[in-house]
Amino acid sequence: MRAILASAILSVSLFSTACVAGQPGGAGDSVDWALDREQLLTDLRVLAADDMQGREVGTAGNARARAYIIDRLESMGVGPVGDGYEHGFTFEAPRSREKIDGVNILAVIEGTGDSERTMVVSAHFDHEGMRGDQIWNGADDNASGVASVLAIAEMFHAEPPEHDVIFAFVDAEERGLQGARAFVANPPIPIENITFNLNMDMVAMSSDRILWAVGTYHYPYLTPIVEDVATRASVSMPMGYDEPTTEPGGDWTNLTDSGAFHAAGIPFIYLGVDFHPHYHQPTDTYENMTLDFFQDASEAIADFARQSDANLQMIGEASGR
Repeated sequence: MRAILASAILSVSLFSTACVAGQPGGAGDSVDWALDREQLLTDLRVLAADDMQGREVGTAGNARARAYIIDRLESMGVGPVGDGYEHGFTFEAPRSREKIDGVNILAVIEGTGDSERTMVVSAHFDHEGMRGDQIWNGADDNASGVASVLAIAEMFHAEPPEHDVIFAFVDAEERGLQGARAFVANPPIPIENITFNLNMDMVAMSSDRILWAVGTYHYPYLTPIVEDVATRASVSMPMGYDEPTTEPGGDWTNLTDSGAFHAAGIPFIYLGVDFHPHYHQPTDTYENMTLDFFQDASEAIADFARQSDANLQMIGEASGR
């Protein structure tokens, strides 16, 4: 996460009546899907394991992580975007000018409706790799976000969304959001059809059980969705960290992959925890995560994805997309 540390609210009447408090499925319909809390932990543990070697872009550990993510998508029946899951890109390291190859993983679930509006659900799977013999496992950053996105894919496979949903597991976030920038620069669908980005980055470590929702300062019409999901969540979901400030680390708008979507004019909400002692440290391991919080946060994240799909037309109309 945070690779580069450095209009009035629309009337609630715009908020789709499909989003009914206490009814995560919208339109008064209940949702049969339930989060597989053990699978969620398995995904986190596997992606943060030592044999992934910190998942640094361009490494064998990164390739093993990709293989695991693809295997999970295939096992749940979620197909690729285009001819395959892997979508390569090349970027230039800012200091060495070295050309580095990255690989995004893209999957899609088609919606039940006929709208061309599409939601992109994203999380980066790379981390810092190795420092000598020491592994920087990146459990919270960002094996946790990947595990949550896999849970959303399982939900939408069980209970199909109204709109198409692309799942973007992006690479090289730690090198300056390179995978997300490559996705936006060369999207698999017309970029005007991408109506909303829901991004997860660091969602597994919070002793005070706070999951921040970032983005409503820029897109205030998203506030009612956050407020609605928060009424059902068993974690706190405050809004913030998105206003311009001179305080270091006080504005997360461009510190993770949703920043690339925002730069392209695509509304976003980024869900993540605050900085903590394990952030970008070799102690960011599975054993140091607050696992009950992670499971509860992932339930709220899945609910947020469902409500975002239910309100995608409103988001598109409010943003002009």
